[in-house]
Amino acid sequence: MARIVVAGAGAVGASIAYHLALLGARDVVLCERAEIASGATGKAMGGFRQQFSTEAEVRLARASLELYVELGPPLFDQVGYMFLATTRAGLERLAGRAELQQSLGVPVEEVDPRRVRGLRTDDVLGAYACWEDGVAEPAGVTRELVRRAAERGVDVREHTDARDIEHDVLVVACGAASPELWRELPVRPLCRQLVDVGPIADLPADLPMTIEEETGFHFRRYGDALRLAMPEPAPRWTEREYVDDSLVEDKRARLAHRYPQAAGAPIVRAWAGLYDMTPDAHPIVGFVGEGVYAACGFSGHGFMQSPAVGRAVAEELLQGESELDLSPYRIERFKGEAVFPETLVL
Repeated sequence: MARIVVAGAGAVGASIAYHLALLGARDVVLCERAEIASGATGKAMGGFRQQFSTEAEVRLARASLELYVELGPPLFDQVGYMFLATTRAGLERLAGRAELQQSLGVPVEEVDPRRVRGLRTDDVLGAYACWEDGVAEPAGVTRELVRRAAERGVDVREHTDARDIEHDVLVVACGAASPELWRELPVRPLCRQLVDVGPIADLPADLPMTIEEETGFHFRRYGDALRLAMPEPAPRWTEREYVDDSLVEDKRARLAHRYPQAAGAPIVRAWAGLYDMTPDAHPIVGFVGEGVYAACGFSGHGFMQSPAVGRAVAEELLQGESELDLSPYRIERFKGEAVFPETLVL
């Protein structure tokens, strides 16, 4: 059986290695040039949702749900994802996406946002939620998958360059660093930052991930703190991970407006990580060269989609095809020079 080397022990790489082992692969090496989950995965928000705007993305998320539910607390809490609309246009967008999601089996529904204790709703025209969605511990989930993979015979190596290991197939799952292994990949690093504020008294145990449709501001519970993120005024196309202090107060101001009991809560920490962006913000999955298979470019969604991607990649590598349709993610969809829009909003 061919030797498969998986480069990158973040969520995607760990899931691929785990599912390869589940399907019976006996010569798999999982390599990480630093430590397990030390890249984008360990710096992620940790949300899991099925509420996407395209059929392909909804199917990926839908197929990932089973593993997260199986992991359960404390690695995954099924507290839901709730989108709030403060304008008619925003509410129409939510309703349109909900129609698509429901047609694909996602139990998204229109809800009364007042059900969430402490949430300011006087400016909210409507809300949609899926209570199957939730929040997870990205590093913890990844380490658990690596543990399961190792139990099944995967050779796990930290502080190792995958290019130094003899292989028949190299799986490139290195996030924003993937072009270092295969330079033709149209993947570009985008710096994004998060903030934890707290402690905050009396946070509901079932507080859902809450997202403002118009601003993109969103927050989740993290212990006795809240974790905040929001799209930035201008994209930071850089491989340097750094916190822009000028962007922190905007997040705190949005939180004070949307969740008043958190007003004035001190900053616990702020940090930055990298999205691995593609021109269309969808991943690249499939062979990109002789013996080189890419699973990267998830554009901020790699953790939440990693269970389904890991299973599909393993099936394709070992069986020649996957149950999940990966055709929307082939590199061939990019013709000519890849263009990354400078007005990108996430």
